[in-house]
Amino acid sequence: MAALSIRTLDFDNFLQIQNEELKRLTAKDILESFKTIGFVCLTNHGLPQEKVDKMFEWSKKFFSLPMESKMLAPHPPSGTHHRGYSAPGVEQVGKSMDISQASKSLPTTSDIKESFECGKEDDSLMPNIWLPEDVLPGFREVCLDFYWTCYELEKHILRALAIAFDLAEDYFMPFHREVDNQLRLLHYPSVSYQHGEDLSRIAAHTDYDTFTLLFQDDVGGLEVEDPHRPGIFVNQCQMRLWLTLGTS
Repeated sequence: MAALSIRTLDFDNFLQIQNEELKRLTAKDILESFKTIGFVCLTNHGLPQEKVDKMFEWSKKFFSLPMESKMLAPHPPSGTHHRGYSAPGVEQVGKSMDISQASKSLPTTSDIKESFECGKEDDSLMPNIWLPEDVLPGFREVCLDFYWTCYELEKHILRALAIAFDLAEDYFMPFHREVDNQLRLLHYPSVSYQHGEDLSRIAAHTDYDTFTLLFQDDVGGLEVEDPHRPGIFVNQCQMRLWLTLGTS
C-alpha cells in the first residue's frame, strides 16, 4: 500500500475568480482530500504571512510571561467555557475524547502544553478572558485582528466546500453567520527525556468543529494517522497552513 500523503493545494487557484473551471477543480480537490484523509495543506491562501508571523511573536511573548501573570486570565474550571489561559498539565485531551463508560478507567496522563483561547468580543455565552492591558499591552488587539483575518479565509473555504458539493456558493454561510469561532494559542514546553514516556503532549484526537485552520512553526510536531493503517503517522507540511476537517 502506498505511503500516506497529504496533498498541498494552491488556494490562489480558487481565489482567482476569473477562471471558474480552475476554481471548481480546486474546490473538488479540497473535498476529495477531506474524504480520503481529512487534511489538506494550503499555500497562497490569502492570509498575509506577516500577520501569521506577528501572531507567533505575540504568542511567544504571552507564554514567556511569569506564571502569576498568565494566571490573571484563568480558563474557567468548566470544560464548556473555552476562554483564557490553561497551564501545563491541566488538560487531558485523551480522556475527554472518550465519552464511554470505559473512559473512567483510562490513564489520567495530563497534557504537557499550555494554551490561551479567545473569540469574538460580543460573545455572551463565552465572554473573553483577557490579561489586564498593562500586563501585555497590545496582545488583545493583535489576537482579535488575527481572529477576524482568519474569518475572511474561513468564508472562502466555506464557499469552496459548497461549490465542491455542487451547491450554491453561499450555501454554508448562514450556518456560520454567528462567527462562533475560537482562536487557540498553544505552547509545548520542553521536558526532560527521562520523563518522556510518562507524559503526553496532546493525545490523538479530532476537533469538534467544521474545520480548523492550523499553523505551526518550524519546530513542527503535528502528525496525521493513516486512516487505512492505524499506527502509521506522517509529519509534514511545515510552515504552511493545515486545513483539517472537524467532526461537527
